Amino acid sequence: MTSVKALRPASSKPAAPRHFLDLSEFDGATLKGLIDAAVRRKKARAGMSRGALDKDAPLDGKMLALIFEKPSTRTRISFDVGMQELGGRTLVLTGQEMQLGRGETIADTARVLSRYVDAVMIRTLSHDTLNELAENASIPVINGLTKLSHPCQVMADVMTFEEKKGSIRGRTVAWTGDANNVMASWVHAAARFEFRLRVATPAELAPRPAIKSWAAKSGADIRFIRDAEEAVDGADVVVTDAWVSMGDKEVTKRHNALQPYQVNSALMARAAKDAIFMHCLPAHRGEEVTDEIIDGPQSVVFDEAENRMHIQKAILEWCLSE
Repeated sequence: MTSVKALRPASSKPAAPRHFLDLSEFDGATLKGLIDAAVRRKKARAGMSRGALDKDAPLDGKMLALIFEKPSTRTRISFDVGMQELGGRTLVLTGQEMQLGRGETIADTARVLSRYVDAVMIRTLSHDTLNELAENASIPVINGLTKLSHPCQVMADVMTFEEKKGSIRGRTVAWTGDANNVMASWVHAAARFEFRLRVATPAELAPRPAIKSWAAKSGADIRFIRDAEEAVDGADVVVTDAWVSMGDKEVTKRHNALQPYQVNSALMARAAKDAIFMHCLPAHRGEEVTDEIIDGPQSVVFDEAENRMHIQKAILEWCLSE
């Protein structure tokens, strides 16, 4: 007679879930592998109708919970469509529909979600909420945006750069404007993909000491300066973002401080002749960027938006692979 003990696996401890929280937590080879996978998925989708299943449907039978404490266009649609094209299904939830942080602890929410779905993507201002959810979940958690970072966006940006200009290694990226969450993920990416990064911000909106300290310890070629023109000089890509993000206050004061950092024809002319322009969208035209730049031949903003879906499909497959 076979004993119950003999039927048990050698180790009953489940494997740790594969989270995707911050680019700083990965090595360059892993991140490059995700971009390669996204490129393959995009090529395989060429000519197919929107919403058609990927031929291999690797996530058939999987359920992804999409949690939005803050509104979203690109994040919601790209994850929703991407998961369904991979053969999986989605459950979209808002902060108003959940007890997240209101009475029920984040830890308990994580444990409950782990019983219902196969993975969670969360878009929340609080980075602590993201980390606590991941620490207590037995399923993968993906950072769809927090106040401190936006890794999926910057992965799409690097993918877009390499589509247009080849390898980003050794190239120069210029950031001009607010030192926000997207900028922080560009700092992480600079170390992992080995490119030069020049970050120009006003003194009152300078990067957090923690991100500057991380940059210094990483050994990457990253400079934090005040002058937008100096940052953009000779750059291969110029990147900016909205001057006012979710949760920001003192709007007028921010606008006054950031006006010299607007990406316009004069500033863009200081970049390399074949430089491209990036913006994660939504754009506030006439504020951080002028119409002639965002609608001009150097702009790749809508390629970035599309590539959000392709890179997130690669991330989803990596997180949920056996």
